[in-house]
Amino acid sequence: MIRHVGILGGGGISETHARAAAALPDLRVAAVCGRDAARVEALAAKHGAAPFTDVQAFLRHRPLDIVAIGTPSGVHANDIEAAAAHGLHILCEKPLDISTARIDRMLDAVGRAGVTLGVFFQDRSTPDLLEVKDALVAGRLGRPILADARVKWYRPTEYYAQSLWRGTWALDGGGALMNQGIHTVDLLLWLLGDVRRVYARTLAALHAIEVEDTAVAVLEFASGAVATLEATTAAWPGYDRRVAISGTLGTVVIEQARVAKWDLRAPALDGASGGAAAADPVGANDKGAAAGPSASTHVVADASAHRRVFEDFVSALDAGRPPRVDGREGRRSVALIEAIYASSRSGQPVDVIPDEPR
Repeated sequence: MIRHVGILGGGGISETHARAAAALPDLRVAAVCGRDAARVEALAAKHGAAPFTDVQAFLRHRPLDIVAIGTPSGVHANDIEAAAAHGLHILCEKPLDISTARIDRMLDAVGRAGVTLGVFFQDRSTPDLLEVKDALVAGRLGRPILADARVKWYRPTEYYAQSLWRGTWALDGGGALMNQGIHTVDLLLWLLGDVRRVYARTLAALHAIEVEDTAVAVLEFASGAVATLEATTAAWPGYDRRVAISGTLGTVVIEQARVAKWDLRAPALDGASGGAAAADPVGANDKGAAAGPSASTHVVADASAHRRVFEDFVSALDAGRPPRVDGREGRRSVALIEAIYASSRSGQPVDVIPDEPR
């Protein structure tokens, strides 16, 4: 069954969405919509799609089954509600929106429309990280005790200065955490479960922006594990993203989106002992994100990670199941980041309000 995809956004990440969708035999890029007519027309021509600058006209285009949203974070809820009203399934870039209040409104609209909503948290579809998840569920690392997560990237002044939305509360919803660090926030929640309390400090240390370019947080998980989280866009020249998780039976170290090392007291994991796991092209995505040209253009050279998200989403539609990261899962990282910001403002620990039971 061929499904037709509309690309909403027209920027660099939308190019990645289009390439990822076009790489799958059961998807066709049917329409592209964005404010920059020249970019929209160029991207549409590349994929034989119809170009639009008017969102409502784009949503009325047929055939159209799925909308991939890559617009500024602060308009995601509006875009999702509009797509749902037209009966379209939706894959949205992170974050799902910039507040849990807006997300809850959006989830109600999606539920009423009876459409499927997924989020581009591609870590959860990466082979190495699926192996880590399986190892934690199976108890190979024992009881998780401690984690440390670092997103020490660099963004030049023009990354913010030449954008109307980056670095603003209204459209970015935050800075190094809500934009760059949210993939790692989601990864921690997925691997280690809910956080019950946070203590944090955020600041604009380098860039003249409304929001933070540097954040440090201590996370207390409901399981009893603790973690430190660092996120910045002020660390010249930019370093690979890194997460280490230690349990009672060993430690796993993740660099970029790959396992760099297993140190286990128990017998080794099948196919992965003591060293880097098998090579996976997704590693190239994070390497470019730390610094270099993609730090300012936001274009991901390798769309394989996003392709896997599309694959899971199509499989979910075929099977009538939720996608790997549905709206409720996408909400969790925003709720945690809201608590981190609240702690930084108050200078006190803040409890994370859990989502309603599902």
